[in-house]
This record gives sequence, structure tokens and C-alpha cells, in this order.
Amino acid sequence: MAKAGDSKVPATRSSQAQIDAFVDKVRTMSAVKSPGARGRLIFAMDATASREPTWDIAAQIQGEMFTETAALGGLDIQLAFYRGFGEFKASAWAADAKSLLKLMAAVRCLAGQTQIGKVLQHAANATKERKVNAVVFVGDAFEEDIDAVGKLAGELGLLGVPAFMFHEGGDALAGFAFQQVARLTNGAYCQFDASSAQTLRELLSAVAVYAAGGRPALEDLARKRGGEVRKIAHQVKGG
Repeated sequence: MAKAGDSKVPATRSSQAQIDAFVDKVRTMSAVKSPGARGRLIFAMDATASREPTWDIAAQIQGEMFTETAALGGLDIQLAFYRGFGEFKASAWAADAKSLLKLMAAVRCLAGQTQIGKVLQHAANATKERKVNAVVFVGDAFEEDIDAVGKLAGELGLLGVPAFMFHEGGDALAGFAFQQVARLTNGAYCQFDASSAQTLRELLSAVAVYAAGGRPALEDLARKRGGEVRKIAHQVKGG
């Protein structure tokens, strides 16, 4: 199991170039859904006590994921979260911003340990029933066996479900683990500052557009919006 002091664990925060690479990588991924079908995205968040400020920010901006994808045939989003003493929950699929906001508003963060392995296992089970186009995870810590989680990530990658790991803060062990999950699922990793709501808004919008319309849709959004969206597309291109 990796330790925060291991030489393999990155200790620095993401540079602008790394964020640019994240966006580019998303843009070059293959289309992930059948023409005319609604995309499906699992929006997973750490709901332990330290996450409450970012949970509130995400609740405020989640509607843009639906707005950005409306012209692409729409997007269904499932909220998944963990908190407290081993609690993990996944909601019904939401087809509009109002429904997802209602789900998020009902959740209160509660102290506990991370359960990212459960997120990955749930995503695998869900896509076996009906294709899931992408998983977004937002968190700031990692407290599990990295090899066990890596196995689950590899299995999810074989199912063709990329995980986009959004890392809040500078915890080195979390950064190392999140990058491993992104790599094993053919997804992408990006670190962001908790004070930057605009960065999170653009990252979530970019992955939502990818889930709904594949790489061409994301490339089009990158041309229109630039900024963080262009950066994600660049990283996926390099993947």
C-alpha cells in the first residue's frame, strides 16, 4: 500500500500545464454512446465532514451539466456518495437539474473514511445493466488499500467506463491514488482549489458534454468556451 512519504507519491499541486493536459485528454476519447441515446453519468462525491463546502458549491453549479448537454440528446445523472460509518448510497437517475438538486440538498456530510472502492464497484455493476458513459468523482482524501482499489478500477476500465477524478486540495496520497484510478479506467485526473468554483463548473460541464456527445461534442465546446474545457480536452488527447 502506498504511503504519503513514498517517492512514487506526487507531493506538488497540479500546474497549469497539468490542468491543460486533463482537458485535452478528454477531447480525444472515443464517442461513448449510441447516436440519439441519452448519456449516463455517475456523479460521485465524498460526503465526509471535510467535504461540506465543496458539496454546497457543486449543488449550486450542477444544473450547468444539464444545460450544456440538452442539445446533444440529454443526460441522465445518478448521484452517488459515501459518508459516516460505511454508508454508501446511489440515487435514482435524474433527468433534469431540479431533480438532481433536490437529491443533493437532502444530503448532509458526516465524518467517516473514504469508500472509493465502493464507487468503482457500483459503477461497474450499473454499466453491466445499462451502459454508463462516464464517472465523475470529487474528493480530497484516500484511506483505502490502493491495490484493491486499483483492481476495481482496472475492471471498470475493461468495461469502457472512464473515471474523471477531481482532486480538491493537496493531499499527496490522494493525488497518487486518484491518478492511478484515472489511468486504469482510461479516464483523467485534475487537481483544483476549493476556492475556485469556476474551475469545478467548467470541469463538470466538460465531462458532462463528453458523456452526452462523445469527443466531437467536447471538441466543439472547447472551441466555444476555451479555458478549463480546452484544457481537459487537451489531456484526453494525450491519453
